[in-house]
Amino acid sequence: MKLFIASDIHGSMHYCAQMLEAFEKEKADRLVLLGDILYHGPRNDLPMGYEPKAVIDALNAYSDKIICVRGNCDTEVDQMVLSFPVLAKTAVIFDGKRVLYLNHGHDRELLENSLPEGSVLLCGHTHVPAALVQNGHWYINPGSVSIPKENSAHSYMIYEDGVFTWKSLDGEIYKQLR
Repeated sequence: MKLFIASDIHGSMHYCAQMLEAFEKEKADRLVLLGDILYHGPRNDLPMGYEPKAVIDALNAYSDKIICVRGNCDTEVDQMVLSFPVLAKTAVIFDGKRVLYLNHGHDRELLENSLPEGSVLLCGHTHVPAALVQNGHWYINPGSVSIPKENSAHSYMIYEDGVFTWKSLDGEIYKQLR
């Protein structure tokens, strides 16, 4: 199973279009979204190409391929316009090798204490790519599609055959984790 993992689109059609183009090029089985889909949030400036209605249409076209968890900027009204589930705080994916736990990251402490040692927790929220061991499990963050922070790239991650690969939206690989 090949997963395309992204987070923090924040209503930017400019970057959502680039993300979906990369998704098509990667030929991934699933598009995993780690929250903050439509709204930019009160702490962020408007991202380039802020067009939440266009993002709705673009993502709804992929609804049969999307696995999504709720971010701190996602609300019940978002579920009214998106045709895939967006309100679950957590999700779990088992690929036959690893169990991947999904959470946006703004409340990950609630989940961290119950994870088995050696688990993988995928989160967004910080807008900064990361891979580190915390509390006996891996914490992995793909960074942000539209509003990267700490001089990171507009990015996503691929998970395939037990390997995590971070890429910029133009497809440039800049980190791998086995």
